[in-house]
Amino acid sequence: MMAEQQGKLEQEKTERPMTLLQKTIIIGFVGGVFWSLIGYLAHFFNFSEISPNMILTPWVAGEWKHGKVGNYVAIVLIGVISIAAALLYYALLRKIRGMWPGILYGAALWVVIFYLFNPLFPNVQPVADLNMNTVITTLCLYILYGVFVGYSISFETQEMNRGSQSAGKEAAKEGS
Repeated sequence: MMAEQQGKLEQEKTERPMTLLQKTIIIGFVGGVFWSLIGYLAHFFNFSEISPNMILTPWVAGEWKHGKVGNYVAIVLIGVISIAAALLYYALLRKIRGMWPGILYGAALWVVIFYLFNPLFPNVQPVADLNMNTVITTLCLYILYGVFVGYSISFETQEMNRGSQSAGKEAAKEGS
């Protein structure tokens, strides 16, 4: 009898839904890992001169950073750094609907990385010296990253707002 009651109690428990901030962290990490993997593929197939391991070059010693292991470590590191980019989007643009904020955010990130942070990456040439395939490929990847992160965060924001509004309406109906 006691085990039966305990089983019912276990079944009746519901999981707490994730907060929007928790979802933003996951979106940022997944977006960074996914789109840097696509960037690695673009480098592998010679669409881009730049591979994800560019992020390791100024900070890590050793030749391993130039091989597959270096790229995989860089992809995970980009996922972690991408959390900060997603949190920035969350703080500034989460309430704006549509794809355009994400497109502009991705393009702005590209400008920041390739123009402002370029001196931090000694193995990356200035944008004017990169070949056109690299410029177009990386810009498109950053825009797609921005759309992924931006649209996902704004969608989750709208869903949470919709859920809290419907919960408030149900509570008002029960109270009357």
